[in-house]
Amino acid sequence: GAVDAILDHEVIQAVGFVGSTPIAQYVYSRATANGKRAQCFGGAKNHMIIMPDADMDQAADALIGAGYGAAGERCMAVSVAVPVGDATADALVAKLAPKIEALKVGPYTAGDDVDFGPLVTREALTRVKGLVDQGVKEGADLVVDGRGFSMQGYEDGFFMGGCLFDKVTKDMDIYKTEIFGPVLSVVRAQTYQEALGLAMDHEYGNGTAIYTRDGDTARDFAARVNIGMVGINVPIPVPLAYHTFGGWKKSGFGDLNQHGPDGFKFYTRTKTVTARWPSGIKEGAEFSIPTMK
Repeated sequence: GAVDAILDHEVIQAVGFVGSTPIAQYVYSRATANGKRAQCFGGAKNHMIIMPDADMDQAADALIGAGYGAAGERCMAVSVAVPVGDATADALVAKLAPKIEALKVGPYTAGDDVDFGPLVTREALTRVKGLVDQGVKEGADLVVDGRGFSMQGYEDGFFMGGCLFDKVTKDMDIYKTEIFGPVLSVVRAQTYQEALGLAMDHEYGNGTAIYTRDGDTARDFAARVNIGMVGINVPIPVPLAYHTFGGWKKSGFGDLNQHGPDGFKFYTRTKTVTARWPSGIKEGAEFSIPTMK
């Protein structure tokens, strides 16, 4: 329909898209096949690694804001926490659970009294609840269950309480899929290398973060991880707009990001004009490339 008309129109030279990965891939493939420049951003599954030396209170607060803000419906939401070592995981989950249970859910019109609001549609609510059901079937430990949340006066609203899974493994659908709701999964890693591998092996590469007090670990993580935006003790690593915004792997298609210098490059083309004026040009044919001599 309208999308294909844009992708096929001979006057339109460039196309930008943000949405799900299957549609991003489709838009990118069709636009580039028609000779257009395309910049397409897709899904995400953003990991936050928590090292044993991290400040657990800061890490837990970071996960609450990054995991449940906007009801988890944002491409930069942290949806996977990866604590390194069982002692770290136990401490983290113990701090997270009461914070999640205390989250205030309600209409955004209530202002500062609300931590997050409803999901965008009834279909989204049904899908997210279904994925939580699936996680339980797959054997993950549902520490906090927000599926039964109901609010007086808003019984037909698309509200859902925060959910927390522990002992999620990388073969589970809830780990592979972008849930896009107020659901945080804890995947326990025994070593830093295992934690790094989880983020690197996932098909999405939008954003990631690490919480640590050790500079060597932070530098190694930032240098090696194959993800477009990296936070060091920053839970949502969205750069300021004069840098660039964009993911790697199946989170982004095209060779230029949004914002900053890449934004200017995407929406402009280089034109090179070579000119000489008749005065002082010697007569006769030249068989080499003209120079300023």
